[in-house]
Amino acid sequence: MSKKILITGASGLIGTRLTELLLIKDYSVVHLGRTKKEGNVPSLVWDISNGTIEKNWLHQVDVIIHLAGAGIADKRWTRDRKKEILDSRIKSTDLLLQTLKNNAHTVKSLIAASAIGYYGFDEDKIFVEEDLSGKDFLANVTKEWEAEVDKLSSLGLRMVKLRIGIVLSERGGALVEMAKPVKFGLGSPLGTGKQFLSWIHLDDLCEMFIRAIEDKNMNGAYNATAAWCTNEEMTKAIARVLKKPLWLPSVPAFVLKIILGEMAEIVLKGSKVSSEKIRQTGFHLKFLKLEGALKEIFKS
Repeated sequence: MSKKILITGASGLIGTRLTELLLIKDYSVVHLGRTKKEGNVPSLVWDISNGTIEKNWLHQVDVIIHLAGAGIADKRWTRDRKKEILDSRIKSTDLLLQTLKNNAHTVKSLIAASAIGYYGFDEDKIFVEEDLSGKDFLANVTKEWEAEVDKLSSLGLRMVKLRIGIVLSERGGALVEMAKPVKFGLGSPLGTGKQFLSWIHLDDLCEMFIRAIEDKNMNGAYNATAAWCTNEEMTKAIARVLKKPLWLPSVPAFVLKIILGEMAEIVLKGSKVSSEKIRQTGFHLKFLKLEGALKEIFKS
């Protein structure tokens, strides 16, 4: 079992919870980010734009978990923002590649975040890892992102890419935003409400990362999803768990397009993505039923 883990992008939703679970399991964790952080986890700094990175971890770390990247839905998709979304992934990965290539190190595996956006959108198909990438902006970003990650295999590293679905958590992400209007009695489906959401509970996702650390037979891409539902089903389930009514009709697509611009496609379109491959490794998903996952999340 590998004992020392370096996490990039550790301050986000996934990195924060993953760090907690790794520490519980007695792993040693170090964070690599844009600024040095105070706390019980050692923090190192890199500057992706300038290509600089602290290197005192090179002879201590067994596994890199690479989560760094600008948030997809944090800002409207202007031309500059699109470039930032792509560059933050490509440049950070290249900096890891160049650092490991040009320095002696102890790293044996790299486990990278990816996204189910790789497949694009198709309401009729069930996507599996062997499927080709889509053609839209997010699909192209994810395809280029994974291609950059794959370059590290030239260094003899074991490579795992987790294509992450919609992460359900009370700490942040899509669920928090969907639950806000429901809590005020203003919840409603988006667009037709029939678009599919392939989701996973945050703890199940973090356990997938840990499984990828420990299972040396894991290589390549794995879909990090549990199940799927429609946007309407998700909204109604949130309302039931929170014991709130749904009064409003669906939010029309044209309204979302006015508010969000091109970014509206991430809420108006969807896909069904299978997790059968990782389940075949013996991985057990704790949260397979939507309502059960939501009850656990909103239990307080």
